[in-house]
Amino acid sequence: MPIRFFAERSGQMLVMMLLVSFVVYMLMGLMPGDPIDLMLAADPNAGAEDAARLRAIYGLDKPLFERYLHWAMSALQGEFGYSRLYNRDVLEVLFPRLITTLILMSISLVCTIILALPIGIYTALRPHSFFDRFINIFCFAGISIPPFWLALLFMSLFAVWLGWLPAGGSGEDSNSLLNLRYMTLPIVTLVFASIGGYIRYIRSAMIEVLTANHIQTARAKGCSEHRVVWLHGLRQAMIPVVTVIALDFGTFFSGALITETMFSLPGMGKLIYDSIMGNDFNLALVALLFSTFFVLIANFLADILYMLLDPRISMSKGSL
Repeated sequence: MPIRFFAERSGQMLVMMLLVSFVVYMLMGLMPGDPIDLMLAADPNAGAEDAARLRAIYGLDKPLFERYLHWAMSALQGEFGYSRLYNRDVLEVLFPRLITTLILMSISLVCTIILALPIGIYTALRPHSFFDRFINIFCFAGISIPPFWLALLFMSLFAVWLGWLPAGGSGEDSNSLLNLRYMTLPIVTLVFASIGGYIRYIRSAMIEVLTANHIQTARAKGCSEHRVVWLHGLRQAMIPVVTVIALDFGTFFSGALITETMFSLPGMGKLIYDSIMGNDFNLALVALLFSTFFVLIANFLADILYMLLDPRISMSKGSL
């Protein structure tokens, strides 16, 4: 049954990737202008014959669907083409930025969960207390404040006024763990922008679970409060929280786009932004596909976590 489950999910992910690539390719192909127009704009001596010759060389004179089929066949063979902005293979440009974004997102997500989990549980155990009301105000403020405003605030405070941290950049090696100092402000920005929502999710889930019948039965049997909360209650409460984390994985990419642009961090978000603004559609397409792939992987891992948190959930058809 696990083999069948993995095969079905792999097939679904492949179909989704093909659909996303088709839609994105068509949307980019319908945009006005192409790389040839930009090349001709930089050369005043180029004429219509040069434009026709270049479009024939790059295959831009063919119908859009035929161009997509050619690109898809090459992509399935591992050939994603070249970046016009960087004049290099797309994967050579993409992988260093992908590692930077994965480091940024992983640390931000781990820090967010580590902080939100105990706060959410504590407020659920003491609803309507002074601490609960204070945390609610903090959560609503964190949800309401835009990430770009937080980035400007932290840059002004820690980089300009105090001078403790760099305001942007990535150091000598953007993929080295030694340069996490340059990622501190982006990480803090992402944590502050997302922790409020997770605290609210954990608090609501814990309040609902702690009033369930099996929790009351565990208390009646004499189980300690620590065991009731952390063993019986938390496992059930984490199921909707895992769903939210998997669904918000794409939001982390979009948040990283704003944060990386604000802090000039060479990651996936800034790469997608620069490639779209520079009309490097091939690089933008592959970067968006990688983002989609990681969102699908996050949802796949969420299904596995469901089964670890609740043994009643199985891989059988209709259980997930």
